[in-house]
Amino acid sequence: MAAAVVRSLGSTLGKNLREIRLHLCDLPPSPLCFREFVEQNYVTLKRSNPEFPILIRECSGVQARLWARYDFGKETSVSVENMSADQVAKALQTLAQSKP
Repeated sequence: MAAAVVRSLGSTLGKNLREIRLHLCDLPPSPLCFREFVEQNYVTLKRSNPEFPILIRECSGVQARLWARYDFGKETSVSVENMSADQVAKALQTLAQSKP
């Protein structure tokens, strides 16, 4: 399901968004589903949007979050702690389709 959502986004990430940041913790017990989502879907997202900035940040002790930056520096974030890969994909889709 996550792969289908990512494919459906295609090259439309840049329509409303200016940047996506994925924050994850590099220490156990970090959310493995979020890491799995990144490992399985980053390449597809990047190939569809080669010029679009998709940043992955790993840091000790941070909460897993998905950040979206829109025009004029407006940002929104969603916690992806304890979410499945499919739920993370849906959260990304929601952020990509919303306008702040």
